Amino acid sequence: MPSKSPSLTRNSPIEERAPEIIKRLSETYPDAHVALDFTNPLECLVATILSAQCTDERVNIVTKTLFPKYPKAADYLKVPVAELAADIKSTGFFNQKTKSIRGACTRIVEVYGGKVPDTMEELITLPGVARKTANIVLGNSYGVVEGIAVDTHVRRLAQRLGFSTQDDPNKIEQDLMRLIPEDRWFDFTYVIIDHGRGICVARKPRCEDCPVNDLCPSSLV
Repeated sequence: MPSKSPSLTRNSPIEERAPEIIKRLSETYPDAHVALDFTNPLECLVATILSAQCTDERVNIVTKTLFPKYPKAADYLKVPVAELAADIKSTGFFNQKTKSIRGACTRIVEVYGGKVPDTMEELITLPGVARKTANIVLGNSYGVVEGIAVDTHVRRLAQRLGFSTQDDPNKIEQDLMRLIPEDRWFDFTYVIIDHGRGICVARKPRCEDCPVNDLCPSSLV
């Protein structure tokens, strides 16, 4: 576990605690990266849509057969709605996800010539795509970093660590962007996610094993 800084406590201002928290967590998860499997922007987009309220492991199982069946955006529009819904059913909320995928692919085909757009402004015009999904696609597929993807783990940890008191993902993102150096926005997103999955879990966080428990205002130890 990374060494502690005796001059800082969980009551220190967040501006003072944040750099040390970022340092320790980064040392704890040096290989943090996106857990979804994909090989191109369209696959990244679809996998991210499917990952809502679903584990990445389950998504990767589904996309192993889904992606070869639908290699292009237009392919998602050629089959009956019920067929696509059946293909992604095990990821949960499949009716809404089917609607989002087809809506996004319709616009990709009709407006962007079949290519997933590579700007935040264009991506968020796709049905079912908000800043979280757009940030994931931009960062992982195009190497463009415009913000921080706020998923359920990032939201939970941002609040627990005192990085944000907001509930709205966009406002949480703004708070995180203020505290985290811009050159760390992309990789630290996945550091937070790994910590949220491994130690700072939703129901019973393992505070005794946490490398930043002395700096966390929500710590139980």
